[in-house]
Amino acid sequence: MKVFWLSILCLAFSLAFAQLPEQVAGIALPQDPDILSGSLDNGIRYYIMQNPKPANRAELRLFVDAGSILEDEDQKGLAHFTEHMAFNGTQNFGKSEVVDYLASIGMGFANGLNAMTSYDFTMYQLKIPTDNREQLEKGFLILSDMAHQVSFTEEELERERGVIIEEWRMGQGADSRISDAVSKVRFAGSRYA
Repeated sequence: MKVFWLSILCLAFSLAFAQLPEQVAGIALPQDPDILSGSLDNGIRYYIMQNPKPANRAELRLFVDAGSILEDEDQKGLAHFTEHMAFNGTQNFGKSEVVDYLASIGMGFANGLNAMTSYDFTMYQLKIPTDNREQLEKGFLILSDMAHQVSFTEEELERERGVIIEEWRMGQGADSRISDAVSKVRFAGSRYA
């Protein structure tokens, strides 16, 4: 009986989206004129927008155009694992130095420090004080290291493995199982299924 109701739910959800107008590829949304954007010589795109609140803070975000959709079956979870490892040591910061440094300037995972992995990208976020140039520059150095200088030491790989496994276990509830079932129907025939 549960399978029947889950099937009905998936069908209803899919039909709701079937009525949406077809997206037209290649149509770009207009950019907010208050946003300054461009590309560096190395190809990194940037977007800058002034925001007076909160005062003396810059929100830095690094978007890496790689997410879980690029993983093969034997690589499932690698993008998320890499995201975690970026906080466990880089070329310029030892195993806990990134998190320790950010905590020393008032940031933590609940206060200005965040990261996430989606199907299409991985994002790292820091909210850095702007009234101290050294701290701001160090914020950029941290993101630069996270982009291409993660250490991946054996010790940290083993330690983080337990964290990732526990996150996976916590994500095995009913909501996750229903979402997975709906995605298999909604995205059938694509890598998103």
